[in-house]
Amino acid sequence: MKFLILTGLVTLLTACSTSSSIRNAGESESAFDDAAYKGIETIINSDIPDNDAYRIFHQAATGFVSMQSIRNSAEQRAIDFCAKKSKVVKTLRERTSKPPHILGNFPRIEIVFACIDGVEEGAAASNVNKYDQIKQLKMLLDDGALTNEEFESEKSKLLSK
Repeated sequence: MKFLILTGLVTLLTACSTSSSIRNAGESESAFDDAAYKGIETIINSDIPDNDAYRIFHQAATGFVSMQSIRNSAEQRAIDFCAKKSKVVKTLRERTSKPPHILGNFPRIEIVFACIDGVEEGAAASNVNKYDQIKQLKMLLDDGALTNEEFESEKSKLLSK
């Protein structure tokens, strides 16, 4: 009996995650649209229309997986997708699940991104740094270190530079 319980627990903790294929954002719906827990959407860039963008979704199979590992997996898939086109990723927006991650509200992320040509190092480097800082703020928000108000305030400061 103990063996069956232990086997079930190991299976639960090591279960596979769910990920969607990468689809055109203008022709597909968000995986969050029909969800009981809608998540939090963060707009990072709005200068590229959805018809020229892609959507990727990734969800953990349990609540014991960090939001960061789900984000890393989705971002890496987007990077690989754009690299096959000899382009780089430009994140437009993301939607993440909101804790607590229990009762089927497992860590999940949907990233809407575009594949763009490589950028020149001068002015573009400061923009990349700015968006990296916003991503770091978003991670702090997801981990509960920042409130929504603090996140929005800091994001506004960075975007106004």
